[in-house]
Amino acid sequence: MACALELARPLPARPRVLDVGCGPGQRTLDVARLLPDATITAVDLHPPFVAEVRRRAATAGLGGRITALEGDMAALPFASASFDLLWSEGAACSIGVEAALRAWKPLLVPGGRLAFTEAVWLRGDPPERVRRCWDEYTAMTDIEANRALARRCGYTLLGDFVLPAAARVDYYGPMAAHIEEVEPGLVGDPVAEGVLEEAREEIAMYRDHGDCYGYVFLVLAA
Repeated sequence: MACALELARPLPARPRVLDVGCGPGQRTLDVARLLPDATITAVDLHPPFVAEVRRRAATAGLGGRITALEGDMAALPFASASFDLLWSEGAACSIGVEAALRAWKPLLVPGGRLAFTEAVWLRGDPPERVRRCWDEYTAMTDIEANRALARRCGYTLLGDFVLPAAARVDYYGPMAAHIEEVEPGLVGDPVAEGVLEEAREEIAMYRDHGDCYGYVFLVLAA
């Protein structure tokens, strides 16, 4: 995250930040701490996530700088040139990266920054097992294709980097521990057991083939 913000500089002294698809808000709070003079609007379509962002912000003493709203990322209710930085981790794919880039660009001031993550192939020859795992996301491409798409949508590429393996380990470690914790209480529930099995497969897939795919952080100027 800090690397992406460094690529996004310079920013105004008091940047206006929009976090799109903010989820429960952990990254929103991280951005707020790394940009202590920023005001942040966090948007998500899922009401419980919005409520959680508000709770976390209040608990952290950041309620005066973070506003959490329900909203559709494809049709955000903000005036043109309202933000200096638009931040989005793991969310653009839900409406398609190209649609997201085109919908969000008018919200940025001229020269404003967009920082987002996207799943990418890191190798052109992933095993069939890995291909099948990503079958539902047919739009997944490689890093260069995402760079080219950004340019076609009118952005200037400021830089990009693949999220380090440690970031995925930090994600999958707690997931595996949570599976072990909840599994005894879900024995006999076929739906819950299916969800746990999918989660195990995801963990095993990354353990065995994490060199084939990952997430790239792209930082752009409007």
